[in-house]
Amino acid sequence: MDTLSVTRAHGGTQHVVRHASRATGTDMTFSVFVPPAAEAGAPCPVVWYLSGLTCTHANVTEKGEYRRACAELGLIFVAPDTSPRGEGVPDDPAYDFGQGAGFYVDATQAPYDAHYRMWTYVAEELPEVVAAAFPADMARQGIMGHSMGGHGALTVALRHPGRFRAVSAFAPIVAPSEVPWGRKALGRYLGEDRTAWRRHDAVALIEDGARLSELLVDQGAADNFLETELQPCRLEKACAEAGIDLTLRMRPGYDHSYYFISTFMEDHLRWHAARLR
Repeated sequence: MDTLSVTRAHGGTQHVVRHASRATGTDMTFSVFVPPAAEAGAPCPVVWYLSGLTCTHANVTEKGEYRRACAELGLIFVAPDTSPRGEGVPDDPAYDFGQGAGFYVDATQAPYDAHYRMWTYVAEELPEVVAAAFPADMARQGIMGHSMGGHGALTVALRHPGRFRAVSAFAPIVAPSEVPWGRKALGRYLGEDRTAWRRHDAVALIEDGARLSELLVDQGAADNFLETELQPCRLEKACAEAGIDLTLRMRPGYDHSYYFISTFMEDHLRWHAARLR
């Protein structure tokens, strides 16, 4: 594991790390903010942040405005990349598929199955790496994400009951089986058998019996992708029918960008911290 940078911020340290991934067969880069309490020797709860289409670890690291709150609340904040990258990794000219668009699944279709194993990476390998290298209290974990990463956060949490004490999302793709981004990605990564898609679709997982105790979602009401790709009404309906306590906040005037995410990041971190104490 190679440390690419360590930078002081709000009394803690922002790390950017690269390591050889057994899941993807490539080098993977992620960022970790370690708050002052953890540097002083106290294991701290960890919040995983999964990013959206076209993003790397750097987008939230540079624009997410999470460090001050994490330093105050004693939260370790981990942000992985969104796909494998590098020579020999299949790509696509479209922004919504290939590198930068791993959709947090383990591909089963050639040529993507050799490297696009982001489910195993974020759900299994990266937690092992972080637990071994940083003072993370793995008994206290939360997960959040944005857009494609919101989809990832919801599905990882729904399929790992009891692992995460707090789950939230910004503008998540809640039903990828039913929208263009998801149908394209799931079809090309997993094949055309739609039963395989349901394990990577939050609404379908809830319909099939998966449960969370509670969930926080913020959605910009001026988001260009609201009606075509995100459709939070589907999640609202599924949660109501399943008895899941969903707090869905529609934010007037806000779009899909990091201006939106950074505005409400502290709200989400405080919500996580209250459940991770």
